[in-house]
Amino acid sequence: MILYNSCKKDFLSTVPKGSISSDAVWLDPALATAFVNEIYNGLGPGGFNEQMLASISDESIFVHPGRGIDAINNGSLSPSNLGWVDGTYEWGTMYNRIRSCNLALQNLATPQFTDAGLTERLKGEAHFLRAYYYHQLVRYYGAVPLITQVYGLNEDYTAERATFENCVKFIVGDCDTAIQYLTGKSLDKGRATPLAAMALKSRMLLYAASDLHDIPTAKALSSVISAYANPEFLGYTSGDRTARWQAAKAAAKAVLDAGSGYKLNLAAPVSKDEAFNNYLSISMGGASKAAGVDASAATEIIFGRYITPNKDEWGGSREGLFNGPNGYHNWAGNAPIGQLVDDYEMMDGTPFSWNNPTQKAAPYDNRDPRFYASILYDGADWKPRDKISGNVDPANQIQTGAYDLVVGGSKILFQGLDTRNSTIEDWNGTTTNYYMRKFIDPDPSIVDNNTKQYVPWPFFRYTEAVFNYAEACIALGDETEAKIWLNKIRFRSGMPAITESGAALVARYRNERRIEMAYEEQRYHDARRWMIAPATLGRDVTYIHPLGKFKSGQQLTGTYHFDKTIYDYTYTTEVNTSLEDRTWNDKMYFRPIARDEINKNTKLKQNPGY
Repeated sequence: MILYNSCKKDFLSTVPKGSISSDAVWLDPALATAFVNEIYNGLGPGGFNEQMLASISDESIFVHPGRGIDAINNGSLSPSNLGWVDGTYEWGTMYNRIRSCNLALQNLATPQFTDAGLTERLKGEAHFLRAYYYHQLVRYYGAVPLITQVYGLNEDYTAERATFENCVKFIVGDCDTAIQYLTGKSLDKGRATPLAAMALKSRMLLYAASDLHDIPTAKALSSVISAYANPEFLGYTSGDRTARWQAAKAAAKAVLDAGSGYKLNLAAPVSKDEAFNNYLSISMGGASKAAGVDASAATEIIFGRYITPNKDEWGGSREGLFNGPNGYHNWAGNAPIGQLVDDYEMMDGTPFSWNNPTQKAAPYDNRDPRFYASILYDGADWKPRDKISGNVDPANQIQTGAYDLVVGGSKILFQGLDTRNSTIEDWNGTTTNYYMRKFIDPDPSIVDNNTKQYVPWPFFRYTEAVFNYAEACIALGDETEAKIWLNKIRFRSGMPAITESGAALVARYRNERRIEMAYEEQRYHDARRWMIAPATLGRDVTYIHPLGKFKSGQQLTGTYHFDKTIYDYTYTTEVNTSLEDRTWNDKMYFRPIARDEINKNTKLKQNPGY
């Protein structure tokens, strides 16, 4: 009897080894911290996915068909055909993370441990993350249901979409609360900070003031939006737009005053070489060991996704594999398109044009230094090829053209090693004959297809706030102040000052933002909120075809290398629709809400055009 009772008691008091009760989490500071830490996983690898947001904009094209990107770019999305949807903005994924934030805030409202400073920090992080996930939903879908409670079993889970205006107020309110709780706290790299919350607030208020979300403006520019019965889900149907621009300006200025950025105190353009190193350092987040990278450029990142060496992280650590040249056994995924390359200015600040004979003959000479740090083009110097592909290219140069070459005593037209006719790989190659360089660590010791890199993803960087401030200044008529700040970016980049005004200044501003923020998940949203998508996102893709022919009396035997003393080079542009036939449909200003979500929540109303 005694033995029986003892065994029974021990059995009942056993604690499962593989799980922790929900009540126990909020009794222990370490467990509560671990719970909030896990909510950050909703950020994924940032923008470092194999398929990048750049490829649903006029920055790049995804070269591997059948991944759902074409359904976005040809405007054929529907509630039952969502195309490619990344987890960093997918409806259900975001609401799962929002639920975790709500759960944390509910349990931290009356803390069950005594560390008040930790409680405030965790609440601040939860408010920031909830604001971030809601901002992701709002900028893809428009207004969404604002859920702040934690539902139990057998409750009514249906909820109506809030107005766009109330969504913005909610997100800004969460940012303000996060700033309050996080100020003065000791925070590790990669965590939410007061400055990160300020940057998110700045972005959200800039979007709120933009054309797409000013319904009178949006209706004038889009018949689809004009015919929509619920415009309050898409933007402000009334109110003072000037006040919205003033709020955006103030929020951006607060970031500028609280942060520092990187080398934005210059009075004149730096040299071409220094400008190249500046931009390379920024795109590396100061994290590369490559020559010219300045570690202090890490200060440019306000909130980033950092790669942990002892974790097996796919996205982020594999950008070289995802996007590097196939002649190095990489996958060439998000290939820059000709429109992006053509928008890089000449060093003197004038536009590049294929109609200019001098520029057409040497299209990659004397361009904006950021071009050389962002794009791999035919003849560009790159990493040692023999580490992965053998000694077939002692010059270590990108080869995306076709060239005369003497092989075995006969002249042939040699197909470059980084083309889709490569002798190294005849698949995985670029279709546009350009490759992405930005975010790929140029450290020669990193072999992209089998070595991890540790370049951080910049969710928010200081320069974005500079652009936000300049845009608001332009909208409010303070062009002088806007140009002061834009030229800080220009001088760091080795480019001459912007002097235009009026519509010309708006155009220069938009192109400057396009170039500086390339591949940073800005262009897709900018083109939509400026409502210039028909002329940008809807354009057919242009490719380039380099050709090298022997000069009279010259020849090259054996392995090819770029050499203007031996070759006459010509460059032919082509509009190509074989991979994607891009077209713009105004319904694409907002993504469709999935049919499954509509079926589950009968109070949801669909976006226009679907």
